[in-house]
Amino acid sequence: MLRQLATGVAVAGLFTGLALAQDYNQPPTYGSVSLNSGFTPDPYTVNLQSGGGIDAASRLGGSCRGYIANAPDFRINYSAGSTFPLILSVNSGSDTTLVVNGPSGNWYCDDDGGNGLNPSLRFNNPRSGQYDVWVGTYASSSLQSATLYVSEVSSQ
Repeated sequence: MLRQLATGVAVAGLFTGLALAQDYNQPPTYGSVSLNSGFTPDPYTVNLQSGGGIDAASRLGGSCRGYIANAPDFRINYSAGSTFPLILSVNSGSDTTLVVNGPSGNWYCDDDGGNGLNPSLRFNNPRSGQYDVWVGTYASSSLQSATLYVSEVSSQ
C-alpha cells in the first residue's frame, strides 16, 4: 500500500508489508548510534560511501530510487521526546537517495527533497526506536562519498 507523507521538507513514500526488501537484521556497514531527543552536537554526522548493487525501485517500489546495499549503511536508536522532529539528510557531490526502515517496520524513501540532488526525510512526530538507513546513488551502482546528517533542527 502506498501513501504519501508530507514531511515539510520532502515528500516521502511510506510503505508497509514489504518486509522482504532490505535486510535490516544485518549489522550496519558504517556503525550505529543511540541518540536521545535534544542530542548534541546537532547535527550528528556520518561519513560513508553511498550506493550498492540493489535497485531500490525494483526491490521496494513506490517512490524509492537509487542503488543501495543489502545491509543498512547506518543505524540510529532514537529516544523521541515531544518537542523536536527527526531529520535525516545527505550531502554529496553525487546524486544520492535515502531509504529508511523506521521503528514500526515502515519504509520511507526520498530522492531530491534536500538541497540540490540530495535527499532529506523529516519525521515531524518521530517514534522512539530503531531507524535503519540506506544511502543510495541515483544513476549507478558505483560507490560515492556522502555524509549522512541526523538532526532535530535542520536538513542539509
